[in-house]
Amino acid sequence: MIHIVDSLNKSEHAALLEAMFRLRKRVFHDRLGWDVVIRDGREIDAFDDLDPAHVISVDDQGQVVGCMRLLQTTGPHMLADVFSSILDGEPPLRSATLWEATRFCVDTARLGSGRGPNTISHVTSEVMIGAFEYGMAAGITDAVAVIDPVMDRVLKRSGNAPHGYLGSPKPMGKVTALAALMDVSDERIRSIRDFAGIHYDVFAPQPHRIAAE
Repeated sequence: MIHIVDSLNKSEHAALLEAMFRLRKRVFHDRLGWDVVIRDGREIDAFDDLDPAHVISVDDQGQVVGCMRLLQTTGPHMLADVFSSILDGEPPLRSATLWEATRFCVDTARLGSGRGPNTISHVTSEVMIGAFEYGMAAGITDAVAVIDPVMDRVLKRSGNAPHGYLGSPKPMGKVTALAALMDVSDERIRSIRDFAGIHYDVFAPQPHRIAAE
């Protein structure tokens, strides 16, 4: 199930954020070998200090098994300030209705293969559904994400293919980075749900929702 943790409720979910940052450290630093900042066993960067929304997946045992970070593009964000070479000199897109999705990961050590509950594929789809449904409720129409070719293939296989790309792929450390664009729409959410067989409310009971609801 999905929890949304942002500036309005993060004080209520300190333990959830702690577990999420520790998962990010195990994935990005320990497994993937990224050059990331580690603080007391947690992977935290400057963009986490800008009050993003975190989409956090928790399993039936209460363990954090997946996450994604959503950040407005009207201010500092990774494509503009870290991966700008992808844009080939063009200015980054900035809009109140465009969010950047970054720091997506799942706990591959805890999750199994296949497409059923408690699998990598299932949690991946659940996080995507939660992110897009939360974004739609906030009035977001599009998302941009810096991904690698492996993630690009995952998106295409799971009913969540990007509808376009910005700039051109660039080598970033051990991988190639692409800037992918996705619409935030009922059609995309339906496609992901159909692929994963997820036809229930993915949000935890009484989750934090957009104030306009």
